[in-house]
Amino acid sequence: MKKIFLIAVCFGMAVAPARFAGAQSAKYPSKPVRLIIPFPPGGSNDIVGRMMAMQLTERLGEQVVADNRGGGAGGMIGTEVAAQAQPDGHTLLLISSAFTFNPALYKLPYDPIKSFVPVAMLGTGPNVLTVFPGLPVNSVKELVALAKQKPGQLNYAAAGVGSFQHLGSELFRIMTGVDIVCIQFKGGGPATIDVIAGHTQFSLGSLIQSLPYVRSGRLRAVGTGGSKRSPALPDVPTIAEAGVAGYEANNWWGMVAPAGTPPAIVNRLHKELSAILASAETQKRFESEGAEAVQKAPAEFGTFIAAEIVKWGRVVKDAGIRAQ
Repeated sequence: MKKIFLIAVCFGMAVAPARFAGAQSAKYPSKPVRLIIPFPPGGSNDIVGRMMAMQLTERLGEQVVADNRGGGAGGMIGTEVAAQAQPDGHTLLLISSAFTFNPALYKLPYDPIKSFVPVAMLGTGPNVLTVFPGLPVNSVKELVALAKQKPGQLNYAAAGVGSFQHLGSELFRIMTGVDIVCIQFKGGGPATIDVIAGHTQFSLGSLIQSLPYVRSGRLRAVGTGGSKRSPALPDVPTIAEAGVAGYEANNWWGMVAPAGTPPAIVNRLHKELSAILASAETQKRFESEGAEAVQKAPAEFGTFIAAEIVKWGRVVKDAGIRAQ
């Protein structure tokens, strides 16, 4: 708890006023705002980021442009670009749980705490176990049985070392004792497409990115990773319910800004995002995508991020995951 507290204090310091005067903050935004999404199109980060960009554009009166910066393990390239951007509120970063995995895996070119100021948490949603429809599997138990019958022969797709897909899949591997092979991709979108093509047999990706393909029949969902069934797939059991007792894996998304961004701008952004998340339209959109809109104040979100860094650091260590 002491470690979490110290990290959270650093986040609080990052909110302190820095290079820009209040008069400049009052003009905000004075030009288009760039929202960096540090992963390729098609994944959950992209879906949530573009949803927010579209609605922020209407509320801020300036275009909010979604800027996908794929490449680099765990979204590090796009995150580094955001860390080095001018702290004037015209560059923002969409983060997810992967942001809190990276410190345990890599020597980062930025400080995940000191380089950013938290703006708002946006939502959360479970992962979903999807299989290639041509695989003779219709349940979690059948997948586990097949994997044990063919050790080392089934491949799962992940969005990069240390991604939500990777850690959620490794948790599944550890809890079921199966011998499965991880195939890494540069983002959740490419990973999902590979399963659809049948090159890899299954994936444990965010429900929000997989749901359209499940509904169209291009993927078969056999279990979800939440503590209860998803309203978006009420007939699909949770993975825990389907036989892997205690399994739970939820992704989350939020927005941060470069450290030194004036508090007035951070507060303005938080206010606008809170209004967006409180709207019935946004809540319905999240629910239809298999996720849930969640609001946290900037300081509360900072404390949450600090706790996630500590928690997932332990998971990475226990699972023996190493950067490649």
